[in-house]
Amino acid sequence: MPALPDAITQAMNQARTAENGRHADLLVNDGPLRQTVIALRRGVRLPEHNSPPAASIQVVRGSLRVTGQEEAELRAGDLEALTHFRHAVEALEDCAFVLTTVTSQPSSGSHATRTGEMPVMEDEDRA
Repeated sequence: MPALPDAITQAMNQARTAENGRHADLLVNDGPLRQTVIALRRGVRLPEHNSPPAASIQVVRGSLRVTGQEEAELRAGDLEALTHFRHAVEALEDCAFVLTTVTSQPSSGSHATRTGEMPVMEDEDRA
């Protein structure tokens, strides 16, 4: 895994030359935990999408706007939790951020089935 500053520089360079103006690299993939560096060219918008069970965004370069139920403008150094609502992300200037997500949380019901029912868990799974 490259050092974070190197990963950010690489992602920014890739986004600047990409036709769609964006680039993402998965840095950490550990069970339900994911950390991804994402770079966007100014004006690029990630369309509205659902948030995972838990997520945060930390801007490391530039600035962006998160829109949806709540709206926030974030600049380098800002850290924001992404709550459970649909949202979009727009680069106000060339930017890079670290998106941290947790894709499942047993205690909050994120392991629910498609019908919303909780699956039966063995005692060792409840620890």
